[in-house]
Amino acid sequence: MAKVNISPTRTTNKTIRTIDRRREEERRRMFHFAKDHATEFAAKLAQRMIDRKIIETTSAETVREAFEKQLNNLGYIDEFELQMKIAPIRTIAQDPNVVSLFFTQYIIEDLINNPVIQDVFGDDLDIYRAVDSVFRVLRP
Repeated sequence: MAKVNISPTRTTNKTIRTIDRRREEERRRMFHFAKDHATEFAAKLAQRMIDRKIIETTSAETVREAFEKQLNNLGYIDEFELQMKIAPIRTIAQDPNVVSLFFTQYIIEDLINNPVIQDVFGDDLDIYRAVDSVFRVLRP
């Protein structure tokens, strides 16, 4: 009878592929749920940013609309663009929520250039925590 050869590399690769597949599935579910409830999440996020004095703005409605637009486009973003967007702050938390990372980076890089935004206060971790307090419900 032949001896069955179990390669540790093969087993490791199979485990890695399984983990990657689950993460991708979790991310797709989070993106779809965020898109389906974009109006509510955008309103909560805009209010949270203003209440915690992270964003100083002249128009809360414009900020809410900008967040809602990003939430609606979240499902259409490709993997490369997403990874490039979150790369600078990927290590900010132990097990980060990818939606929270995306919005943290969006606030730091893009929203600051909006004419209704007067200033963004706090460091990256403070902004991430405030954003994650809204998007925490997305994780299973």
